[in-house]
Amino acid sequence: MTRETFITHVEREQEALRGFLFTLCCGNKDEADDLAQDALVKAYLSCAGYQDKGRFRSWLFKIAHNTFLNHRISCRKTESIDDDQALVSGSVADSSFEHQELYLALRTLPPKERSAITLFYLNGYNIKEIAMITDTSEDAVKKQLSRGRDRLKAVIKQVQSDACS
Repeated sequence: MTRETFITHVEREQEALRGFLFTLCCGNKDEADDLAQDALVKAYLSCAGYQDKGRFRSWLFKIAHNTFLNHRISCRKTESIDDDQALVSGSVADSSFEHQELYLALRTLPPKERSAITLFYLNGYNIKEIAMITDTSEDAVKKQLSRGRDRLKAVIKQVQSDACS
């Protein structure tokens, strides 16, 4: 792939990439921007290996997903909904941000489940595409989606019962 072709593809997919990482980072714009930049550098350095057999977006999301997972491993953050509520009320997101509760709930999911949920529900990928992006089997993706939905339901139910108390 030529440099010009790469730039053209990136210009077309950059916003989708940032949105994907923004969701994985649960509304933390700075973290998402840093990861997007890292992913784009990695993509550029490995663009000779891109064979144009699939969608460029899927290839780029795969790199971004791996960058996100590596970042999460290096941070070794343990996250709870209470810690995140304090975080979100401060600098991570604007208090009028409409998806704060969703991001709070997503933060409680393990990274692989968060990725599956994000790719399936927010980015519209099917199970086969998610398996390719995340380097897992289709059965693993189905389990991640099922577990992720169950955990999200439990977290949302807990938040709602706490709000009513």
